[in-house]
Amino acid sequence: MVDLKGQYAAIKNEVDASIQEIIDNTSFVNGPKVHEFQKNLENYLGVKHVIPCANGTDALQIAMMGLGLEQGDEVITADFTFAATVEVIALLKLTPVLVDVDPETFNIDIDAVKKAITPKTKAIVPVHLFGQCANMEALMQLAKEHNLYVIEDNAQGIGANYTYSDGTKVKSGTIGHVASTSFFPSKNLGCYGDGGAIFTNDDDLAHTIRGIVNHGMYVRYHHDVVGVNSRLDSIQAAVLDAKLPKLDSYNNARRNAARQYNAAFKGIEKVTTPKTVNGCDGICDTCDCHVFHQYTLKVEHVDRDALVKHLNDNGIPCGVYYPIPLHAQKAYQDSRYNEADFTVTNQLVKQVISLPMHTELDDDQIKFITKTVKDFIANN
Repeated sequence: MVDLKGQYAAIKNEVDASIQEIIDNTSFVNGPKVHEFQKNLENYLGVKHVIPCANGTDALQIAMMGLGLEQGDEVITADFTFAATVEVIALLKLTPVLVDVDPETFNIDIDAVKKAITPKTKAIVPVHLFGQCANMEALMQLAKEHNLYVIEDNAQGIGANYTYSDGTKVKSGTIGHVASTSFFPSKNLGCYGDGGAIFTNDDDLAHTIRGIVNHGMYVRYHHDVVGVNSRLDSIQAAVLDAKLPKLDSYNNARRNAARQYNAAFKGIEKVTTPKTVNGCDGICDTCDCHVFHQYTLKVEHVDRDALVKHLNDNGIPCGVYYPIPLHAQKAYQDSRYNEADFTVTNQLVKQVISLPMHTELDDDQIKFITKTVKDFIANN
């Protein structure tokens, strides 16, 4: 699904030198390289504060801790996403409220969010799924009307642009009150282990979060807030800092692969290619709203699981993100949920399949992958 070896080969000298420098000066935790990466990422995103941490799940949890959400507060998020999003809500003894998603973008459905708001609702967590921003303009307006926080889960969307109705563009993760991201190796900006970060333009919130990530300390051995131990290793920061200047080119390579995929599947009735919010379906050269962390098809009147096996049998990795809705997971089942409220998610889990998507995909690989998919569909 990803080719980290191929990507590393192009930046080997820079990465190796940076890692060796850290080994030589032994600044392994919270060293100068972490702060350098933090500043560079702030400049790239156009956000006031980046607070690095140990992983993306921690980032989301710490963001919620920083907002001072209290036990029993309701937090609305999407049913169709990875479990980490709802996991941290439950860990903090908040009340997760899962809602359905848009059938085309797979992002959180605005009308479903509106219906789910109650007097106990305190926050909304939109997930920028597969690399495309949720409808942030509508969500921020809704949050303003109901005095709610918006916490962007930007684990899959770093580098994507969001365009407001007036044409203004901003980077994903800089719109809500606070955002989290993951630097897991397979992400568009990934390190060589675990890593994450929190983004915000709120000075006071940033100060609170900086204490939380370091045991609640602002001065050594003075614990002013309840915190956790969640810091980005210097070696991981070195890897990320080497990759950051290349992030736009990495994302462009993913878009180019998506365009080739889309062109190959055009006109096949049983296959629906990814939809983008600007309506270009990712094919036009100016598309910048989607960074294609995953390239995810919907297949109809096709045995999706048999297609997965067929691809694997032909040496092609693929993924099903996600096979079980969160509301149906044993850990998060709740009598409040009504299956009629999850019609889109319940359908998507049966139809979606993600094909290889990374910066090193070449034309021959894409031709082989698409031909294998099309041959299966034609014969089944």
